[in-house]
Amino acid sequence: MKPVQLKIIELCKLKPFAHHPYKVRDDEQMEALIESIKENGVMTPLLVRFINDGRGEYEIISGHRRAHAAEKAGLKTVPAFVAEMDRAESIIKMVDSNLQREHLLPSEKAFAYRLKLEALKQQGKRNDLTSRQDVGRLASADQVSETESGRQVQRYIRLTYLLPELLSRVDGGKIALTPAVYLSYLPKQEQLWLIEAMEANDCTPSVSQAFQMKAESAAGKLTQDSITALMCKEKANQKEQLKIPMDRIRKYFPASYTNAQMEEEIVKMCELRYRKRTSRER
Repeated sequence: MKPVQLKIIELCKLKPFAHHPYKVRDDEQMEALIESIKENGVMTPLLVRFINDGRGEYEIISGHRRAHAAEKAGLKTVPAFVAEMDRAESIIKMVDSNLQREHLLPSEKAFAYRLKLEALKQQGKRNDLTSRQDVGRLASADQVSETESGRQVQRYIRLTYLLPELLSRVDGGKIALTPAVYLSYLPKQEQLWLIEAMEANDCTPSVSQAFQMKAESAAGKLTQDSITALMCKEKANQKEQLKIPMDRIRKYFPASYTNAQMEEEIVKMCELRYRKRTSRER
């Protein structure tokens, strides 16, 4: 990246980064940022690059949340460092500057990793490397993240092959990463069948169910009926449960009682109460 210069830029001249994977959410943190900007202004300049399209506009590389908060706070301009960099360089900088944020959604990390890996591959091609092996080495998933292994990066990238309906469930914590990775190998039609089965049975696939669907799909044996039958099976972690804090009931039982013994006694008392109630109602 070439040296940068600090400018005051009108907000109307700023454009979000094309295919920006990080979401700008109007949450409590955003409200706090808006209040901070109202009091102190934008303390940390944005990082942008000039778009040479005759409109005099700039593309935001880092600072989408600050730009949004500044607009909400009523500002017309913001300070920004203007850098000269090509598309691949700007992608890498954009991804790296945002990966430090807390509470990234799995989908945000997935598309960010994919963008950066593609940018690294593009840089490798531009370097006129004669060896395919050298290009692959420079553009490997191990180069994408400083905190996660190449294997983990590849697992996240697999999430980008999920339909939005499934990916939103991953972001919402309803589908864990491992089963989501298995499901990403299903073709679009099979993912649609899965969504229908999930909605009909109000459930999500377990790791073993997702693995089974991936295996059957690879063998050409996965059908809508087999997905429905698989999702109809009740999983232990989806059975409705009642949890009672131990400090509320411990004093009512002998100190020697185990959790299983206390559970058994509670069930017996509930049964006794039920019999008394039903006998009165007859």
